[in-house]
Amino acid sequence: MPYNITTALLNKLIALVNGGELPASDCKGTVFAELLKEGLLISIPKGRGSFCKAPNGKALRAYLATRHDAFKDLEKSEEMYRRLSWAESSIRPLALRKEQAATTGNSKIRITRSCKGFLVNCYEPIPVSLNGKHFDLNPPDGSYVFIADYENFFIPENVIVVGIENMENFRYIERQKTLFKQIVPFVKPQPLLFVARYPQSGDLIRWLCGNENYYVHFGDLDLAGINIYLTEFYAKLEDRSAFFIPQDAEKRIANGSRERYDDQILKFENMKVTDLRVLPLVNLIKKHHKCYDQEGFIE
Repeated sequence: MPYNITTALLNKLIALVNGGELPASDCKGTVFAELLKEGLLISIPKGRGSFCKAPNGKALRAYLATRHDAFKDLEKSEEMYRRLSWAESSIRPLALRKEQAATTGNSKIRITRSCKGFLVNCYEPIPVSLNGKHFDLNPPDGSYVFIADYENFFIPENVIVVGIENMENFRYIERQKTLFKQIVPFVKPQPLLFVARYPQSGDLIRWLCGNENYYVHFGDLDLAGINIYLTEFYAKLEDRSAFFIPQDAEKRIANGSRERYDDQILKFENMKVTDLRVLPLVNLIKKHHKCYDQEGFIE
């Protein structure tokens, strides 16, 4: 079922899973209707109105994690959506906002697909071309570059594109350089261009399908992360893609989260593993009944 994910929605859900109460008037829409129907939220009369509360915050959090990727980690998703919302409003041309204000009296009206594209990052300069202009992509530490006109963004064929699920890992690529050496264990390593999976607009996969670069997916060592790789990337890129399995994957999984595994196993137990190269990782996860969050790789 499709949901309209916003920072406001995520903040409400965070409050509810942590035992908070919200006015019933604030609990409108598809998500809340579903939660009330499932009994994960209850409506309690109060004064002239009513408020909503979760009888079991842990059960609510577990259920939400199965419904949408953005609900897998509410707090991290809220931070990510808040940053993206700020970035979108910041890069929108001033002239366009003035035109909106003159026409409608409201400069904050959102235009459909006003922020197409995706974020890129690297820790070594990469020669790129954007709209016919050639330059070295080299974001200063603590920043990334947003590629809006991705249709006209080109990189050398030897560059390996590394897709990162988590924004914290995307931010701190410098602190994972030792780990990323495992991706290119050659005498002369290829340069790595890191791309963020969010926002999930489809622009990233369209760009990947339009070039010949090899793609490596770096996500959580869990069933949900593997499913994202299989359904969103491998399904379209096939053998031009791979899921990054670190050399110490079993050790990390053995010390991972049992709760995360329990939250996912019912949904992904019979997941069709179309890329047999990730089957050993699936078996490790099921063997230990645990999952591992990729943030643990940040040194």
